[in-house]
Amino acid sequence: MQVARTEPVANWQTDFDVLDEGYVECPYPIWDELRATCPIATTERRGRTWLPTRYADITAIAHDTTTFSSREVGVIPGDDEAGEDEAIPYGLPPITVDPPMHTWTRRLLLPWFSHARVDEYEPLTRGICNGLIDAFADSGRADAAADYARLIPVRVVSHILGVPLEMSDTFTEWVRDVLEFADDPERRQRGGDGIGEYLIAALQERREHPGEDLMSYLLSTTVEGEPLEDGIVLGMAALTLIAGIDTTWSAIGSALWHLATHDEDRERLATEPALMPTAVEELLRAYAPVTMARVVTADTEVGGCEMHAGDKVLMSFPAANRDPAVFDRADEVVLDREANRHVAFGSGIHRCAGSNLARMELRVALEAWLARIPSFHLEEGAHVQWAGGQVRGPRSIPVVLS
Repeated sequence: MQVARTEPVANWQTDFDVLDEGYVECPYPIWDELRATCPIATTERRGRTWLPTRYADITAIAHDTTTFSSREVGVIPGDDEAGEDEAIPYGLPPITVDPPMHTWTRRLLLPWFSHARVDEYEPLTRGICNGLIDAFADSGRADAAADYARLIPVRVVSHILGVPLEMSDTFTEWVRDVLEFADDPERRQRGGDGIGEYLIAALQERREHPGEDLMSYLLSTTVEGEPLEDGIVLGMAALTLIAGIDTTWSAIGSALWHLATHDEDRERLATEPALMPTAVEELLRAYAPVTMARVVTADTEVGGCEMHAGDKVLMSFPAANRDPAVFDRADEVVLDREANRHVAFGSGIHRCAGSNLARMELRVALEAWLARIPSFHLEEGAHVQWAGGQVRGPRSIPVVLS
C-alpha cells in the first residue's frame, strides 16, 4: 500500500499508524518497543483499532473465531470493498466468512493447493523463473522485485484460473490497485471493478465452455446437492487472484532483498543448497508479508485491554514472528533455524489455504536465481521502495549481478 500522508505518530501506544512511512520502511523497532511497554497498541485514526504485537495474543485471537470475526479482513477502511460488489455478496470466501460457510468453501479450495497438486505446478514455476532470468542475466543489473518477484506468482495463478498469460500484467495492476492505494479511492475502485468484470465474463465463458481450471471446477461442484451460487464462485476466484499474487511477490522480493544485503547468508545458501528448506521457513518468518484484520463481535478483554463490539483488531502475523519470547534471536535471520513455529500464513481455521503453493514458489524462485546468479548485491545508493498496510514487501530492488 502506498503510504498515505497522515499526521505523524507522536505516541505508538495510543495512536499507531500502519501507513506511517517509518513503519512501512522498518516496523521492527516499533514492535519491540510496544512489546516491552504496551503489547497491544490502539488508535482512533480510522475507527477504533487495536494492534497486538505478542505471539501469544495474536494466535489466541486468531483461534477465537466467535469473538473475533473475519467478515472484514481489510486493514484499512475500504480494503474490503473489492468484495462488496453485488455480484460478490459474500466477499472472498473462505477468508472473509465465518463458519459454517468458511468450513465448506475452504474444503473446496484445499485440493487445488495440496502437496500433490503443487508438485504439478513446480515445472511450470521453474520454467517461468528461468525465462525471466534469461531476460536480464547477461545485463549485469536487474530489479529483483519488478523484473522477477512480481512476475512469478501472477503467471502461476493465471494458469490455475485458466486465463491467458498476456493478462498477467493487468491482473497485477488490478491487485495493486485494490491492496496498495489507501489514498486513491478511484484507483482502488478501478482495480475492484476490473477484477469483478473480468471474472464475471470468465464465469459465463466457463459455463459455456468448461475447462480444467479452478472456476470450471467450482461451477461443476455441488454442496448438499445444490450448485454453488455464482457469487461464491466469483468470490473464491477473486480470492485466489488477490491473495495469490501480492503476498507471494512480497515474500520472494523480501527474501531476495535480504540476500542482496546480507553477503554471508547469500553465499551460504548458494553453496549449501541443502539449507533451502529451513532457509525458506526462516525467510517467511522474518519477512512475513501479511497483516489481517478481525472485527470484535462482543465486548471482551485481551491483555488488559477493553475491546468493544465493532472494534477492529489488526492481526500482525509479522510482529508475532519477531517475538523474542518465542523465537531466539528473533530479529536475526538464522538460515538453519530448526524450531520455527512461525505464523507467516496465519493461525487457526483461517490459516492460508495456499501455503503449499507459496512455499514452492518461494523455494523455486530462490533456487533458480541462485543457480544462475549466485553473487549479487544491492546497487550502491539504490532506493528500495516498500509497500505496506495489508501486505508489506519491496516493490523495487535494484541489484548488481556479479
